[in-house]
Amino acid sequence: MSKPLANAAQGKQDGQGGQDRQPKDPAVVLGLGVDRSSPVPLYFQLAQQLEAAIERGALTPGSLLGNEIDLAGRLGLSRPTVRQAIQSLVDKGLLVRRRGVGTQVVHSQVKRPLELSSLYDDLEAAGQRPETRVLRNTLGPASAEVAAALGVAEGQEVHHVERLRLAHGEPMAFLTNHIPAGLLDLDTARLEATGLYRLMRAAGLTLHSARQSVGARATAADEAERLAEPEGAPLLTMRRTTFDDTGRAVEFGAHVYRASRYSFEFQLLVRP
Repeated sequence: MSKPLANAAQGKQDGQGGQDRQPKDPAVVLGLGVDRSSPVPLYFQLAQQLEAAIERGALTPGSLLGNEIDLAGRLGLSRPTVRQAIQSLVDKGLLVRRRGVGTQVVHSQVKRPLELSSLYDDLEAAGQRPETRVLRNTLGPASAEVAAALGVAEGQEVHHVERLRLAHGEPMAFLTNHIPAGLLDLDTARLEATGLYRLMRAAGLTLHSARQSVGARATAADEAERLAEPEGAPLLTMRRTTFDDTGRAVEFGAHVYRASRYSFEFQLLVRP
């Protein structure tokens, strides 16, 4: 059930009876406000606060923002200013306008730092409720590319795992992994219950480093259906070879992510 945005003006009482009374749930009570002395545009200040509330889970998926006129009145802003703030979040995919319903919060975009972590752990840390569907879990001969990445002979048997990763029931990424045979138990039920890196650590492997490349391309027809994206929509791609603390390659992954729901974050430092 959709939940209305809590009254942002602290201490202000609604005067129109129970229909407009705001819920007591602290998860949706937001201390919204704008600084009129700031050079930052008012619409952008409001948009930033709403986006932060969505990212930290104070505004959960399905929450209703309510009437633009009411929100403008609470904050002492003009309706065009509020509409511009909301539209900027609609353009980012954080809000959606639904006829007969209003403006609703949708799932926030996952921002993944470029570090040696798994998508499952990153989604869970972001409160995104990860789910996995294993589409393939077989043993087969390593191709030349896989063999070179894992440091094994071409044609040597390796695990080939394909998984669809979802958050809140919505497809996020299609993951393809190759793992040397005999490294760990890759039972399908366990792969669907948790992340691959957790299984590796549980098997006694110490993940140490990885070599990774990130790119982008258009969605192919089979991927469009699988990821609930239109054919030709942009996808983020990632290829990663992961090594343990002995320098042994333990996993080669080739993954695609929905650019509409996912981004990579970089921290850049000035070379001394």
